[in-house]
Amino acid sequence: METESLNRKNSSRKSSIVNGNGDASTKLTNGDADGGDGGDGGGGEVTLKAKMSLLNGCTVIVGSIIGSGIFVSPTGVLMYTGSVNLALIVWVASGLFSMVGAYCYAELGTMITKSGADYAYIMETFGPFMAFIRLWIECMIVRPCSQAIVALTFSTYVLKPFFPECSPPEDSARLLAVCCILVLTLINCWDVKWATAVQDIFTYAKLLALFIIIATGMYQLSLGNVQYFTFDNTDTRVTSLALSFYSGLFAYNGWNYLNFIIEELKDPVKNLPRAIAISCTLVTIVYVMANVSFYTILSPDEVMGSSAVAVTYAERAFGALAWTIPVFVALSTFGAVNGILLTSSRLFYAGANEGQMPEILTMIQIQRFTPTPAVLAMALLSMLYLTVSDIFALINYVGFATWLSIGVSVLCLPWLRWAQPNLPRPIRVPLVFPIVYLLATVFVTVVPMYASPVETGYGILMILSSIPVYLVFIAWKNKPIWFQKFMVSITHFLQKLLMVLGRQTKPAQV
Repeated sequence: METESLNRKNSSRKSSIVNGNGDASTKLTNGDADGGDGGDGGGGEVTLKAKMSLLNGCTVIVGSIIGSGIFVSPTGVLMYTGSVNLALIVWVASGLFSMVGAYCYAELGTMITKSGADYAYIMETFGPFMAFIRLWIECMIVRPCSQAIVALTFSTYVLKPFFPECSPPEDSARLLAVCCILVLTLINCWDVKWATAVQDIFTYAKLLALFIIIATGMYQLSLGNVQYFTFDNTDTRVTSLALSFYSGLFAYNGWNYLNFIIEELKDPVKNLPRAIAISCTLVTIVYVMANVSFYTILSPDEVMGSSAVAVTYAERAFGALAWTIPVFVALSTFGAVNGILLTSSRLFYAGANEGQMPEILTMIQIQRFTPTPAVLAMALLSMLYLTVSDIFALINYVGFATWLSIGVSVLCLPWLRWAQPNLPRPIRVPLVFPIVYLLATVFVTVVPMYASPVETGYGILMILSSIPVYLVFIAWKNKPIWFQKFMVSITHFLQKLLMVLGRQTKPAQV
């Protein structure tokens, strides 16, 4: 009986999933615009609200992209290119690569207006098996691993002024990273408006820091400090060039994050492509100019030997005020952790809505209207990855999994043009863009297999681990009754503990 009851609840829940114009889930029946209870205390739909403006959308993308990457990746890019000029070319090419991908996502996001982005597109195009692999890669590897890297970078820069002559203690850095994740988890569980406010404030802070670096760099250029801008020591191996893109593209990772929360964006058909265009252009310009600034003062050897490039630059450029840059970088990475947490929890939510993750992850907190269970799941996984210490190895793992799966997502665009030509497409991208993107994806995923077989091998194993999970927990329908009852009891317990409900009508208050 419990199994039948659960099936009826699931059917009712799934029938309420929004599939279309993107604003059907933005209001409460008898509820106020901010997601509060109506004045009559009547029934309302417990669901996510469209509270995000174009400015919020831009800050989500910019805040998610600009995090630890610009302060960590210059070393990684230079490590594989060998010369400053080729490193700058890689930074420009990585930005253009991200713009092309974002342009393709603009068509997909306005055509398939569901939260979950890549996951929703692959589900629509290639079915549940391929969609689950993408979901597994993103939820279990890419997002928590990336958030762990950014949180560790945050803690390193916060502690750096206290340890000017050496690296901060590893355990202290990890503990502070955990505190960072926990604070932002609380904010994201409390209110989407708080989370977007944090995103706005810290995005402005990180841009201010980078603009200060850029301004001092332009001043150094005016003095004629261009001695390091050469092609000397260039590594001409194709495999090394491909690996350099992993570090460069890691710094741009996040350009597709707004697509994951499109149901919470006001007027997504208009605001999604605008937010993507504004944000990607701004970030590319800022990244390239910041790298130019670094090399006006720092030699390639100094960059290669630095674990915190911005701190080394500040020590040379600002003297007694050098402590300000670690503070700004800490603010930058704090905002990036928030951006990843804000958008990643929605991917858990989207996967659970399709029945490919535990039902509890579909549920919304009845008072705060936030996907609390999904936020908590993302935070716990991120803290688990804090046990890993080799940042550049993690970047290679993340890079391989990320760009392979995003390439499959972009493949959805030409495939749907052929398979479903009558789907409404508010934005229609010329097919040359997804073709160019797919060719570049093959380059940055296949070539590094020869240069870094161990790391890419681990990446492939992580991806393949999704297959037995899918077969046991999703494809196998006739599970034992005792197992189904156990899962129902766990779900009910967590519902009471977290005070959450599925996307259904709230019971009227007595």
